[in-house]
Amino acid sequence: QVQLVESGGGLVQAGGSLRLSCAASGRIFSINAMYWYQQAPGKQRELVASITSGGSINYPDSVKGRFTISRDNAKNTLYLQMNSLKPEDTAVYYCAATEYATGRKYWGQGTQVTVSS
Repeated sequence: QVQLVESGGGLVQAGGSLRLSCAASGRIFSINAMYWYQQAPGKQRELVASITSGGSINYPDSVKGRFTISRDNAKNTLYLQMNSLKPEDTAVYYCAATEYATGRKYWGQGTQVTVSS
């Protein structure tokens, strides 16, 4: 089992920045890739950043150049630095991780980000 706990969400004005954190515990050694997703009200959960154990990183065009994913393996923590935030970035942000062996995906409980105009 892998446990994920997000933090760092909050209310910010448009153009501002936030850094989300995701603390991982449990079977850390089994984790392959880690992800950040966003889910806006009434919308499907969407991927906003991913990072593999090898360090390969991907972003959708909607956040490229504004969001940065990183991981601190010593602290078992995943981060999402969000800059130049827009009202449309308002969503619950979820951290996720997949296991090497099974491909099972684990989810955190989410953290709310609200961007005011």
